[in-house]
Amino acid sequence: MSAPQAIPSAGRPLSAGAIALMLMLCLTWGFNQIAVKLVLPDIPPMLQATIRSMGALPVLFLIGTFRGVNFFERDGTWKPGLIAGLMFGIEFVLIFQGLHFTSASRAVVFLYTAPFFVALGSYQVLGERLGGAQWLGLGISFAGVALAIGVPQPNVDSQVLLGDLMIVGGAALWAATTLVAKGTRLRFAAPEKALGYQVATSVPILGLAAWLFGETITHMPSPLSLGLMAFQAIWVVGTTFTLWFALVKAYSASKLSAFTFITPLFGVVGSYFIMHDTLSLTFGAAAVLVIVGLFLVNRPSPSVAAPRDALLNVTKT
Repeated sequence: MSAPQAIPSAGRPLSAGAIALMLMLCLTWGFNQIAVKLVLPDIPPMLQATIRSMGALPVLFLIGTFRGVNFFERDGTWKPGLIAGLMFGIEFVLIFQGLHFTSASRAVVFLYTAPFFVALGSYQVLGERLGGAQWLGLGISFAGVALAIGVPQPNVDSQVLLGDLMIVGGAALWAATTLVAKGTRLRFAAPEKALGYQVATSVPILGLAAWLFGETITHMPSPLSLGLMAFQAIWVVGTTFTLWFALVKAYSASKLSAFTFITPLFGVVGSYFIMHDTLSLTFGAAAVLVIVGLFLVNRPSPSVAAPRDALLNVTKT
């Protein structure tokens, strides 16, 4: 494995505009789990995910075409793109089915354990060497997940725990997708093309899952559900993911990834006010442990060389 190399944008501080944009992205991603839960009474989870991916594809194509991206150029990225797409599709099977069983507040915390799995796999794939603070963060994050899943709570039964575990599985696949995107030629593709592989491949996977689960839409979805589906497809998948990739190219990945720790806080607080989720002191403590642990994992270590490609969690839910 070649020696780690620093990237040009590693030391570039975030501008006020970039900070404001990141806060907006984190708020969007925190609310997304709530949007999925609100639509479930009208559109089952797998169909919801399928429609979301189908709606996002033309948005990605339009944005990429406007920016001069050649989606069909032969650049050696189709194999890693297909692998990333397969994991992307299965990931959302787990996430959307998990949201059928667990609460939005629990899901948003467990989903953002993905950097934990990225850190574990990054040594072999990206040449990332963790310092003492990063390993401490891994331990704290793991303790938070164990506390949230393992400690009995009045509103948590085996079905909720199953949903939690499915969300954690989705987070692990999200991390695996990140490692493929960062450790292969896919990292050289334009953001719209790299994301396009994943979204396009997910459509048949999610559609097959919807068929296997016997999902159907039995009535006309409400205007709220239709609006939230447009929000997920056009804004969340088609727009914010592309904005994230653009920011990563221009600014320090470690500084940007630190901002994503705000996302679970937005999600938990939003779930409390919008979904009226019950927040116990135990789960609150677990959420704090997860967020603190993830911050330490992604905190730059002066004694550790920068990785070949920056370790970051490419947020996409």
